[in-house]
Amino acid sequence: MADDNDKTTPGSEESGDSVTKTQQPHKESWLNRLYTGTGAFDIVGRRKQWFIAFSLLILICVGSMGFKGFNLGIEFEGGTQIQLPGNGANGPIEPDAVKDTFSEAIGQQAAEAQRVGVGEAATIQVRSNTLDNAEVNAVKQALFDEFQPIGTDGTPSMEAISDSAVSASWGGEISRQALIALGVFIVLVTIFLVIYFEKWMAVAALASLIHDIVVTAGVYSIVGFEVTPATVIGLLTILGFSLYDTVVVFDKVKENTRGLLNLTRRTYPEAANLALNQTLMRSINTSVIALLPVLGLLIVGYILLGAGTLQDLALVQLTGMLTGVVSSVLLATPLLVFFKMREPKYQQQAERVQARRDKARAVSQRQVADDDFDAGDDEALATELRKEEAYAAASSVPARHASKAQKAQQRQQQQRKGGRPTGKRRR
Repeated sequence: MADDNDKTTPGSEESGDSVTKTQQPHKESWLNRLYTGTGAFDIVGRRKQWFIAFSLLILICVGSMGFKGFNLGIEFEGGTQIQLPGNGANGPIEPDAVKDTFSEAIGQQAAEAQRVGVGEAATIQVRSNTLDNAEVNAVKQALFDEFQPIGTDGTPSMEAISDSAVSASWGGEISRQALIALGVFIVLVTIFLVIYFEKWMAVAALASLIHDIVVTAGVYSIVGFEVTPATVIGLLTILGFSLYDTVVVFDKVKENTRGLLNLTRRTYPEAANLALNQTLMRSINTSVIALLPVLGLLIVGYILLGAGTLQDLALVQLTGMLTGVVSSVLLATPLLVFFKMREPKYQQQAERVQARRDKARAVSQRQVADDDFDAGDDEALATELRKEEAYAAASSVPARHASKAQKAQQRQQQQRKGGRPTGKRRR
């Protein structure tokens, strides 16, 4: 009998395998989870790791700005700029050759020489420290003798070489006006965020915004990109993009956490993480669409038109947008959760959620234990009866009527009293 019970038919094995397969949860790919926004990415739960990473990044950027400084353009430091056509009597003029001729003429190196534009409209711009009239004339004469730049009439002309002096006060005035605009922008944004959202959302958004400014400036300092007035203007344009992405995420957080203190379904960090996952795909799509024209602007500005204002503007926008996307996803919302969970009311709500889950887990475990109970096992039956008596004694109430263990014991007693039927009628 026991051997027969232990055997299983092939059909039963197949049915058991099918049940097991149906019970196993379907594992979704990370792309599907990213698209559906089901909250599978625990971004908020790893907020300590993000805080450490961003803190190190800010320290590196601040240290570079403090010790290395910036590669300021001629508009900020002042100097002399000499410009000549990009084509000479002997063909196109190379910027490196112009720098060598400049150095041989007056005995000092030019700060920069670059080609701007393409074709017949191309020009060579040479920037250096401030030169007096004699030095400027010596450089212009040396450039004309060496390259014979072609003027507007199609013949080599000394008049095709021009010079201009740039004052450092102009760049300083632009920087001063940019700082004023930045201050006004931050004040107005703070007022808006406090009114539309609340104070901790405003603090988290501003912290993310400051992070974007510091990191973008730090990248310029570390890499050595030249800082021009176009760079300062471009830095102001990225502020709106960074803040826009953060506001979108916070609006979803506000929607998910409405009335949360009266509920015990999920905690504030879980609701914020769900909102972040629900807007993650949107943030990625928006960033890609916004970065594509900036990349096009950078390529056109560098390859077709040469280094200039267009390239400077695109470069700072590309750096700032990438920084803004990362901070809006990995910094702003985790910072908001950090501030929120310091309030006692959200801590108490999290404790209520945990208590509810512990209670549900205990009930589930009790149900699993009841389902695994075997009424035909005398030892298991006796153990279950002792549990019933212990529960009754602990709660000071009579034992539960007709429990599973008691019903099983009654059935066994009835079977023993009845025995095997004989067919005789009892009198």
